[in-house]
Amino acid sequence: MLDLDMGAYAAFVWPAWGISAVVLAAVAGRALLSARRWSAELRRLEKETRS
Repeated sequence: MLDLDMGAYAAFVWPAWGISAVVLAAVAGRALLSARRWSAELRRLEKETRS
């Protein structure tokens, strides 16, 4: 069974996990937003070259 009791270290371990999860989510979100922008720019450039 999974034992999540950290004892005396819980005050340091759980916030570290939380901060890591928030940072990872922010990096993933920024990557997705950048990919959408690059995709839109590519579509714009392709449309521009066809004209």
